[in-house]
Formats: sequence, C-alpha cells, structure tokens
Amino acid sequence: MFSGIIEEFATVVAIKKDRDNIDFTLRCSFVEELGIDQSVAHNGVCLTVVSIQDGTYTVTAMKETLERSNLGLLQVGDKVNVERSMLMNGRLDGHIVQGHVDETARCIHVEDANGSTYFTFEYKEDKEMALNGYFTVDKGSVTVNGVSLTVCNPTKNTFQVAIIPYTFEHTNFCDIKVGSVVNLEFDIIGKYIARLQQLK
Repeated sequence: MFSGIIEEFATVVAIKKDRDNIDFTLRCSFVEELGIDQSVAHNGVCLTVVSIQDGTYTVTAMKETLERSNLGLLQVGDKVNVERSMLMNGRLDGHIVQGHVDETARCIHVEDANGSTYFTFEYKEDKEMALNGYFTVDKGSVTVNGVSLTVCNPTKNTFQVAIIPYTFEHTNFCDIKVGSVVNLEFDIIGKYIARLQQLK
C-alpha cells in the first residue's frame, strides 16, 4: 500500500529482458535501506526488490505489468518516481494507492499557470471500464506515474492536474511533455462504489 507521495526519482542504470519479463536495475539514495522482497512503487507500479548490489537494486516486471504500464518504454538514464510502501503509524498525506496501474494515458496539453503547470491527459474511452470505476471526477484523486493528484476539469476520457513547482522539480513531471505516456491508477474507492452498484 502506498500514499502517492513520491520520495524521489531513481535512475535506470540497466535493463535486461528475460523471456516475457524485464529486469530493471536502478540507483537511488535509499538503496542501502532496502531489503530483498520489499515492495517499491515505480511510476506507480508496485514491484518487488529481487537483488541489491553495488549501490543499485533490481526489480522484475512481468508481461501484464509491461502491457498495462509505461515501464516497457523506459530506457537507461530515465528517471522513475519511487515510493516505498506506506508506514501504518504515519499520516496519509496523499490517498490510498495500491500500486496496481490500471492503464496508461497520453499527455495532450501542457499549460503554464503563472508559477504552476497544468497537464492534460487523455486515456482510452471505454464504457465498460467506466462502469467499473475507471474514470475521474472533479476534485477526486488520481495517481499519475505514482503521484497522488487532485483532478480538475474531467471529461469522459480526459482530465487536468495542476503541478506546483516542488512536485515538478522532485518527480519526473519535469520530463513530461505533449505525447508522453504516463501510468494511471484510478481511485480504489470509486471502483468499490461502481462494483456495489453492479451488485444491486
């Protein structure tokens, strides 16, 4: 379980394909605090640490994860938003994030907001997915590349988020431009409500 409050970005230092899986080796400041089998969210995707050596750690992404997320697009040198699993004795500063990416979206507009930046994202319009809670609502929560954000101006398949300078500088939002592919996790509470409606 995560909160969507990014600790920092890790840098991809190696990528190795193993049949349908991909092993990603990354470097960040808290490598020495990690343990084998620990969960770390990468651009919002919960992955398990499988190896630690020489100041780096390695995680494995399987085929379904690669198909649902932007991890398969990563290249050596890319910055990845990382967050270790949430401690249960602290504040929930973001929202409840599972680390289970639902789908990807594409950035279609970036607008300066006199200090902050508005990003507009578009995802596939799918009525069946919407009925299952895969949609955004105004002032609701959404996770973009692992970052807990508040939705603005949602439509059937687009939404905006406003990024303050701190978030821009300390996450990989600094690299997002028109055409960039990002990971989305829709709010789990909305999914449960949608499911309950189906069971009535």
